[in-house]
Amino acid sequence: MRRLVSELYVRDNCHPFKATVLVWIQLPMWIFMSIALRNFSTGAARSEGFSVQEQLASGGVLWFRDLTALDSTWILPVSVGVINLLIVEIFALQKIGMSRFQTYITHFVRAVSVLIIPVAATLPSSIVLYWLCSSFMGLSQNLLLRSPRFRQICRIPLTKSDSDTPYKDLFAAFYAKFISRK
Repeated sequence: MRRLVSELYVRDNCHPFKATVLVWIQLPMWIFMSIALRNFSTGAARSEGFSVQEQLASGGVLWFRDLTALDSTWILPVSVGVINLLIVEIFALQKIGMSRFQTYITHFVRAVSVLIIPVAATLPSSIVLYWLCSSFMGLSQNLLLRSPRFRQICRIPLTKSDSDTPYKDLFAAFYAKFISRK
């Protein structure tokens, strides 16, 4: 059995470790970037001349002019939570017949997505803006990799579960699950 599994790994180029490589790189990078931004925002990181904290304090845009301050409008924290929840729901909508463990994990990640809102509201805007950009890029990648044309351009092979109309299917599943419920 081990030999057959090893042959499948080689033939399909799909070793399970490959699925975890992203987590081993992306998660520590996300944590270190968040800590670095916190240190810059609070002035813990000292430098010669014009400090990074002063630059962050005057480098905001729109309603958050000071990236070292909290977002009093809660627009950034709520946006982070909503985008993370959207990513989870897109993943959950594509799965049919999830196992009990997958269902528990999905509920846990939904709860984390909601609980991140008050946590993000207590952090400097620079960190929350970074989290928002990171989540938005994750959502964008998730949606882009569903595009048949993009997959064809990048020579990503089709799978049995791929659809010719992934966005329509996603919208229909979203509509059926959340809007047309009675």
